[in-house]
This record gives sequence, structure tokens and C-alpha cells, in this order.
Amino acid sequence: MSDFSPAAVPTGIVEVNGKPYMADAKGALMPVELIKPQHLLEDETVRKIMGFALALSEQVKRFKEHTFEDLGAFDAILEQQYGLTKGGPKGNRTYQTHDGLMKIEVRVNDLMDFGPELQVGKALLDECLNEWSADSRPEIRALITKTFNTDKEGQVNRALLFTMLSLEVEDTRWNRAMDAIREAIRVVGSKTYYRIQMRSAPDAPWTSVTIDLAKA
Repeated sequence: MSDFSPAAVPTGIVEVNGKPYMADAKGALMPVELIKPQHLLEDETVRKIMGFALALSEQVKRFKEHTFEDLGAFDAILEQQYGLTKGGPKGNRTYQTHDGLMKIEVRVNDLMDFGPELQVGKALLDECLNEWSADSRPEIRALITKTFNTDKEGQVNRALLFTMLSLEVEDTRWNRAMDAIREAIRVVGSKTYYRIQMRSAPDAPWTSVTIDLAKA
């Protein structure tokens, strides 16, 4: 039996002239005795789960803060005593136990946006597509179409965009388009991710410690 304590969640019951009422989804008050038993049970169940969910959310938040502080303190000691720093220029770092059975990976991903040069690059690529015959370079034609087929947020497919940048195409306008796209890329921030893993033996595969509710 877990000793994890749920957060306090209001009962939803208010007293009017000494009698218990509960509001419905439209805000109208209804006497508790007139509410169907199954609806009261459903209300109670949801509030119970919500209490644990709120407490767990707060605990995960504290865990992330403590992880950041503990690793930061270790880095400071490492630098102060030995003049060493963990990780590469982008801030990616890996920490491991002495027996090699537990590790924490810190990954820093750049948050990117694209400037107006992206539209210049797209226009040049459109010129390439118009001149290339329908039966030539079909893979590249499909790649361009998929890359700029924007998602719900109006963003291009970034993974395909970088795939396109890695291609070598003997076409002057293509290369000008790639230059424009590279100039359009702007790093507007970064986000840090923690990956915590463990294994039963040095030659065993790593398994992640699940914190994501969807993957638990």
C-alpha cells in the first residue's frame, strides 16, 4: 500500500440554508439528494484520481528542479576542484554510476524558428520543380512537397528540411535555395531533457525509468 498522499481537492459540495448542493456543468445548483447515485460515485472517483494526479504532477516538478540543482552542484564541484566540465559545447552531458548500471543523460535541444529567407528558398525550389520534367528526380520532388506541406501550426517539416539540406544537387538555383534556407534558420532558445536509464548488468541493454504517464 503506497503512502503517497493526494493533494486536497474540493468536494464540490456547498451548503445553502444548511442543505448540501452541488453545481452542474452549467453552474446551476442541485440538491445532493436529487443527484443520481452513479453520478455522485463518478464525481467522487474523478476527484480522488485528480487528487493523486495533482500531487504527482507537483512531485515530478520538484524532481526536475532537484535533478537540475543536484547535477548543477556536481558540475560546479567538478569545475572548482579539477578544472573540468561535463559535456560538449551544446550542453549535452552523461552521468554514470561507478558500476555502470545507472546513468542520467542531459540533452539540450535548440528551439528553432525560420526567417523570411525560407520563403525565398521555397520560391527557388518551386522554379526547380517547374523546370524538371515530371518523370525526373521523383524522390526530390516528393521530398520538397512533404517538407513544405505545413502542419496544423503552419510549420514546415523540420526533419525533412534538414534531410533536404544534406542532399547534393547539381543545380544553381537549388544551391541558392539551400543557402537561403540555412540563413533562415534561427535559434530562439533551448529546452533541456533528462533521460534516466538503468540495466541489470554491464552487458545488459539499457531500460529507461518511465516518468511519462503515457509510457508507464
